[in-house]
Amino acid sequence: MTIPDYQTIMLPLLQFVSDGKEHDLREIVEVLAARFDLSKAERPELLPSGRYPTFDSRVGWASTYMKKAGLIEKPRRGYSKITARGLSVLKENPEKIDTKLLQRYPEFVAFLAGSSETVSKPTTIPEEAGKQTPVEAIEDAYQTIRDSLATELLQQIKGCSPSFFESLVVEVLVKMGYGGTRKDAGEVLGKSGDEGIDGVINEDRLGLDVIYIQAKRWEGTVGRPEIQKFVGALQGQKARKGIFITTSDFSKQARDYASAIESSVVLIDGETLAGLMIDHDVGTAVESSYEIKRVDSDYFTEA
Repeated sequence: MTIPDYQTIMLPLLQFVSDGKEHDLREIVEVLAARFDLSKAERPELLPSGRYPTFDSRVGWASTYMKKAGLIEKPRRGYSKITARGLSVLKENPEKIDTKLLQRYPEFVAFLAGSSETVSKPTTIPEEAGKQTPVEAIEDAYQTIRDSLATELLQQIKGCSPSFFESLVVEVLVKMGYGGTRKDAGEVLGKSGDEGIDGVINEDRLGLDVIYIQAKRWEGTVGRPEIQKFVGALQGQKARKGIFITTSDFSKQARDYASAIESSVVLIDGETLAGLMIDHDVGTAVESSYEIKRVDSDYFTEA
């Protein structure tokens, strides 16, 4: 089955801790993973940021929301225990526990309102938004902005001259740690004059090995013949490594060929190039910056 949303996790979580014992989060996560029969592929699936497992995050938020509603408590760091209110809810034999049910408790309503004070007016969560944890909502919004920025970058790149595009490619590679300084890398670009090769860049700052580059703005899909031509140029230089960068995409046949040959050839399509530009601050500028913080439990541990 697919990974359940955090509200679907609430009832099974409360049922598991209904024995009145203290359970640590790791135990809860593993038990619920088995309860939802998550596959080997689903279990380690990460949030879009790639920093934390999706299921673990959703279990954590389910626990947090029920704690805010007073259904469970945290007797000590990393542990959860059901409360009398939680047991009372289970006695109702609910079909599910979700934010709508939790809003019967003023503490949870105050939490939703972002206030420590009890408020009388209900604060609701839109049904669609309620399927996501706050972190997931932020990450989805970030990904939407990133995708839009990548599309805009590719449009800008396609309107640039070939020489500017080649310079941009070098800038990206230097920011990734190749080629030493920008000046050193720029001096070698475009000097080989060999068919199928646009430039050469050092693989490392010491120049122990070199990488041959093909950088082409392309409207249609790059097919296998173009990659074969590039590989032939590499062999003519007795080169072992190459990067083929394009503003479009590669056909399946081109990718299969590149992965099957002895030479090490990396194919970077337009989407990947735009992503690298964003990650390494090439052609982009920071508009806003936000930090997501959590409580540092170690700080509050008394000796």
